[in-house]
Amino acid sequence: MDVGLKRELEEKVRSGERLTREDGIALYESDDLAWLGGLAHEVRTRKNGDVVHFNVNRHLNMTNVCTASCAYCSFQRKPGEKDAYTMRIEEAVKLAKAMESENLTELHIVNGLHPNLPWRYYPRSLRELKAALPHVSLKAFTATEIHHFETISGLSASEILDELIDAGLESLTGGGAEIFDWEVRQHIVDHRTHWEDWSRIHRLAHEKGLKTPCTMLYGHIEEPRHRVDHVLRLRELQDETNGFQVFIPLRYQHDFVDMKDGKIRNRLQARTQMATGAEALKTFAVSRLLFDNVPHVKVFWVMHGVQTAQLALQHGADDMDGSVVEYKITHDADNYGTPNKLTRDDLLDLIRDAGFRPVERNTRYEIIREYDGPDPERRESPQPMRV
Repeated sequence: MDVGLKRELEEKVRSGERLTREDGIALYESDDLAWLGGLAHEVRTRKNGDVVHFNVNRHLNMTNVCTASCAYCSFQRKPGEKDAYTMRIEEAVKLAKAMESENLTELHIVNGLHPNLPWRYYPRSLRELKAALPHVSLKAFTATEIHHFETISGLSASEILDELIDAGLESLTGGGAEIFDWEVRQHIVDHRTHWEDWSRIHRLAHEKGLKTPCTMLYGHIEEPRHRVDHVLRLRELQDETNGFQVFIPLRYQHDFVDMKDGKIRNRLQARTQMATGAEALKTFAVSRLLFDNVPHVKVFWVMHGVQTAQLALQHGADDMDGSVVEYKITHDADNYGTPNKLTRDDLLDLIRDAGFRPVERNTRYEIIREYDGPDPERRESPQPMRV
C-alpha cells in the first residue's frame, strides 16, 4: 500500500468517516500488520478504553442430528449414525444444572436441524431450563434454527420468537451466517437459510427488543472481498436496527484426526488451509475498522487458540468469549490443542497478561464486576499498544 493511501485511510478512521468497500479491500491487501493492528487498536480504545469484556458461560448442544450436511461441519450426524444423540429435556436440564457452578451467567444453546423433533420441544426446553436456572441468561438458536422451526411448526418467525421470548429467550446466537455472498455460500452451506432469511430473522428479533451477536466464518474458500461484503451487509442492517451488540469472526477449522467412526465430514479441507495467526489478526483489524456501528468485537478463543486470542485484543477485539467447558462444534473438528475450559481466574490472567483490564459482563453487556488491570508497579507488567 502506498504512503498516500495509508495516510488517506488513517485520516478517514481518525475523523470517524465511514470506510467503503474499496477501502476494506485495500486494507486486506496491506502487508503491514503492525500498522493495521495499531489503527484498529485506536478504534477499539476509543470505543472501549483499556477494557476487555468476558462472561462466564457454558455451551449446551441438545442434539447433533441434522438434516443439513454443510461442507465445513464436523458436528452434524444423521439419524442412526454412531455418535448421533438427542437429549430428552430432562437430560438437558440435568446437564445444565451440573454446569451451574462458578456463578454462571449465560447458557449458549445451538443444535442440529433435527428432522423429527417437534416444535414444542424447543420452547418447552427453554421454559424448563429457565425454571432450573432462573438467574442464567438463555442465548439460544441460530437464525437457521428459527427458519427450521418455521418449517416444522407452520408458524411465522415472528410467532416463534414471541413464544421463545415468553419461554425465557434473551438473545439469539449469531451462527448460520458463515459467508453471505452466494459465490461462496453455494459451496459451503447445505440448508435453506441464506442472507435474505438470516437478516429477516435478526431484524425481527431486534424489532422485538432482543440484542443479538453476528458472526462470519472465515479462512476457507472465500477471498478478502467476500469478507468485506459480509461485514458491509451486516453494517447496513445495523444502521437499520441497531440490534447487533458484537461481531465475532470465527476461524474455519480443519479435521486434524479421523472421527471416531472413521469419517471425515469436512469436505473443504482437501482444498483449503486454515487461516494463519497473521491472517486472523488482519481479519480482526479490518473488521473493527469497517464495522463502525457495532460496539464490540469478540475473539472466540476456542477457534483461535489462547495466544492468538490475546493478540487479537491488540488488533481490534475487546471481548474474549467466556469460560466454555465443552464446545463440541469445534472440538469435534480440530483436536489442535485449545483447552476445553478456561475458568474465570484463567480469563482474568489472560486478559491482564495481554495488558488490559478485565470486566465481567452478562449477555446484554451489562457490567457485573470490574477487576483490577495489570499491576503497574511490576516492570514486566504488559501494556496495550499506545494510541
